[in-house]
Amino acid sequence: MVDELSSQRDLFDVPDDVAYFNAASLSPVLRSVRAAGESALRRRARPWEIGEADWFADVERLRGLAGRLVGGDAEGMALVPATSYGFAVAAANLPLRAGEQVLVLAEEYPSGVYTWRGAAERAGASVRTVTRAPGQTWTEAVLAAIDERVRIVSVPNVHWTDGGLVELDRVAERARAAGARLVIDASQSLGAMPLDVGVLRPDFVISVGYKWLLGPFGRGYLWVAEEHREGRPLEENWILRAGSENFAGLVDYRDEYLPGARRFDQGARTLFELTPMAIAALEQILEWGPPRIAATLARVTAEIVGRLEGVTATEPRGPHLLGVRVPAGATDRVAAALKQANCFVARRGDAIRIAPHLHVTQADVDRLVTTLVANV
Repeated sequence: MVDELSSQRDLFDVPDDVAYFNAASLSPVLRSVRAAGESALRRRARPWEIGEADWFADVERLRGLAGRLVGGDAEGMALVPATSYGFAVAAANLPLRAGEQVLVLAEEYPSGVYTWRGAAERAGASVRTVTRAPGQTWTEAVLAAIDERVRIVSVPNVHWTDGGLVELDRVAERARAAGARLVIDASQSLGAMPLDVGVLRPDFVISVGYKWLLGPFGRGYLWVAEEHREGRPLEENWILRAGSENFAGLVDYRDEYLPGARRFDQGARTLFELTPMAIAALEQILEWGPPRIAATLARVTAEIVGRLEGVTATEPRGPHLLGVRVPAGATDRVAAALKQANCFVARRGDAIRIAPHLHVTQADVDRLVTTLVANV
């Protein structure tokens, strides 16, 4: 059993009259993250106080925190701006030949789909899109679709539209047995669900930082398996090279990269204004612990499902993300009523997506449920 957390509303900058259930789109900001950002802006305004070592210190601190979050260490973690960047690194470093396939989920997040379409077209390969038969889970559908033609399996832990669960341990085992590579888009799960790269042994794990990691927009994370850390980066920027901490020697060009996954970092990775915010966010996530976050949010989403009438929910699903489907013709009415009630959700595909975080209170849940039930 994992201990649940009480409401952490006081740590977030969410007004009492707002019921915010859209962390899967853009998380609310922790007060500590906002304070870190304000302090960083004041510091950035005085560049003469920023030393050469400061270009590296906070970045390495953040890299270590992100590595811990996936059950690894700093050496496997690259700092990237977006999921599209992470997918591009994966596509550039995984072999794909004519006649082979990349497996993705139907209606998956576009950045990954577009990347794999482009990679497949260049290689003469194809994209296999997995759909679910009635009564079939995403896990069952993926396992059934992996065969000797599939070279890359690119899946999330939960589907971004409705929280539908993909059991990564079973998918990882099946992919290895078929000789396929595994790429995980953890943008809708990392921080809210435990993830251990030592157990799953994926090739790449990608996540943005502004959803369940509660960080700033523009900072994302890419974990790279050890066998790929000598691969080809997307950029050839100066700070990725060995000896880059010696500013006076930057004109002495070096072929060697920094160790680990650092060669895959984005240019201008230091991000003086954003990196302290990301550090504050990950420190809080790690203090709470993803298992406790998952257990707490599972209780919240279970209560919502249990109290709804005339509404169906995706099962099985992640503990933190809930996709509900209302009777035909009621979606627009429900969405408008929720917005009128200052209750914020999202519409993804044909689902109303409900994505709470630890700021959600019982009063928020009551408002959501009351409004939904009154308008279906």
